[in-house]
Amino acid sequence: MRPRRPHGGPLRVAFVGQTTFFAACALEAPAGGLIPRFFEFRAGGDGEALIAGLRDFVPHVAVVFRPEVVPPGLFAELPAVTLGFLSEPLPRGERAHADLQRRLRDLRQTDASNFDRVVSFDPLIAEAAGEVLAIWRSLPLPVADRFFAPVAPMAHPPRMLFVGRSTPHREWLLAPSKLDHDVLHVAFGVSGDELVELLHRHDVGINLHNENYPSFENRVSMHLACGHLVISEDLDPLHGLEPGIDYLRVDNASELRRALQAVMRFPRAHQRVRIRGRRKAEQFRASRVYPRLIADLLADLDAFGSERL
Repeated sequence: MRPRRPHGGPLRVAFVGQTTFFAACALEAPAGGLIPRFFEFRAGGDGEALIAGLRDFVPHVAVVFRPEVVPPGLFAELPAVTLGFLSEPLPRGERAHADLQRRLRDLRQTDASNFDRVVSFDPLIAEAAGEVLAIWRSLPLPVADRFFAPVAPMAHPPRMLFVGRSTPHREWLLAPSKLDHDVLHVAFGVSGDELVELLHRHDVGINLHNENYPSFENRVSMHLACGHLVISEDLDPLHGLEPGIDYLRVDNASELRRALQAVMRFPRAHQRVRIRGRRKAEQFRASRVYPRLIADLLADLDAFGSERL
């Protein structure tokens, strides 16, 4: 039996996922009638310990990042609305990178009966994901409120940052720029308050795809929230962002190198881009996104029901 929804009262919402990656995407403090709590869980984690923690919290709703890592049947008796949040890129069309094929194989391990509804971070993966799960809605991963900061004056020289694991594709793009500029590349080991502090000490955020295929990484919205000038490979989907207006687009290593050179020589030249990008970041703010999303989720369940419970 699901916990009774309080009439006009607050809803307890559990966020479930690997803290390193997804605490930055969750609601962290009460907002919009939601009382959140984050529960650490990753592939191969202790499912019984997770269930025990959730039962102690008694959530009305559980938002689960990467639903494919949840063991089959784990939420069968959990008395809460469960929302799976797909966060990984998947194949588009007939030809696909081997990395995307691997991610699709992982997704096929999902027990769809664990979830009342599923959302994806990318509407363009709905066809591939639909082989496994019915996609209810698509929206980008939100950004926790603590990342948001006003646009500050750039340091002299501007401080440039790329956060992401090293891959051949990324190193190919970054190598020329690293030779010419002091670009800090943080490949692993930073999250939580340390990540927030690191981002707030920099002015320029670089976004490069994991492999040579298009996507929309949530580090883009995190950098925008921090007031950074964002320089990124082509984003697809754009989620409302406009290249040249909200961020700078580059397509190869030479363009990235030239863009960083321009920032070094004329640090205020793209101030309007920073301001526009920071304004656009509000659409990703967790305290704005989750109250609306969960209200829609509960209304949808009231109207159409669920086969889960």
